[in-house]
Amino acid sequence: MVIGGRKVGEGQPCFIIAEAGVNHNGRLDLAKRLIDAAAQAGVDAVKFQTFDTEEVIIEGVAKAPYQKKTTAAGESQTAMLKRLEIDKAFHLRLIKYCRQKNIIFLSTCSGESSLNLLVELDLPVLKIASMDIANPMFLEKVAQKGKPVILSTGMSLLAEVEQAYQCLKGNGCKEMAILKCTSNYPTSPGEVHLRGLQALQERFNAVIGFSDHTQGLGASPYAVAMGAKIVEKHFTLDKGMEGPDHKASLSPDELTLWVKEIRRVEQMLGSKEIQPTQSEKETSKAMRRSLVPRVDLKKGDIITRKNIAAKRTGGAGISALEFYKVLGLEAACDVPRDKPIQWSYLEK
Repeated sequence: MVIGGRKVGEGQPCFIIAEAGVNHNGRLDLAKRLIDAAAQAGVDAVKFQTFDTEEVIIEGVAKAPYQKKTTAAGESQTAMLKRLEIDKAFHLRLIKYCRQKNIIFLSTCSGESSLNLLVELDLPVLKIASMDIANPMFLEKVAQKGKPVILSTGMSLLAEVEQAYQCLKGNGCKEMAILKCTSNYPTSPGEVHLRGLQALQERFNAVIGFSDHTQGLGASPYAVAMGAKIVEKHFTLDKGMEGPDHKASLSPDELTLWVKEIRRVEQMLGSKEIQPTQSEKETSKAMRRSLVPRVDLKKGDIITRKNIAAKRTGGAGISALEFYKVLGLEAACDVPRDKPIQWSYLEK
């Protein structure tokens, strides 16, 4: 798939998304500072969340357990979400600022009005949150927009992921990424289940990635090692700020380290080809063995297992790999003990 001009998938660098989410706390100045931090860290995209509270929740619904720990426990989800809504003008300013910072602006859509707004703003990809994987009415509308889709899979059975995948494909979605996700903030190591990436890779014709809610640098580098082609993770300017996601988010410094670690893992993954590296080619001269006489060879002596050995020669002479080709040949000249044997010293 392609996101904002970037090819994403097999053979491409991992597409890294810094999830600002609602950590702007409804303030434009904080949102811009989040973009600054994301750009400085070297991510590919920064992602926010777009929603109309009345479209996604009824009045008075209690917060999720983790939200009660990070925000006022007596406040409803509805009231909290209302504070964190961002309107079209807010989006336009962020998009303009992202262009100035040479970073891709993304946002998660939750509901038809937010979907329509993000399509109107011509975002390069539509992100579907885990909560909407079980919402085929919404998935149909997303697919019908004809844009690439990123689908998170938290709280889902594999059969539910299959149903969502078929719904999106059946309604016109041609390019899709599916992110392994655990919807708990933070996610404990025992609930990550990175092997789920393999299950998704085997089951779906899609780009497979990872939405990371573990603490610190967390599971993302390991997910990349297991084949994730997209990773996303929350970040904040200050973990002590009021809001549902700050405490489980990366600090700006941690975000930078996170990106560096992912890129370092990619370097270590390297190529599938089994061959010496450039530095190994030099090392092999000092370490690999060549054929030498065990004793002084006389002209006419026949090469046998008993009169030659394999020793390090600094790269000189016939490689020990050629041992079987040398057996039974006749010495064309005298060859002193331990002198690297050359093909010119042998009669064929």
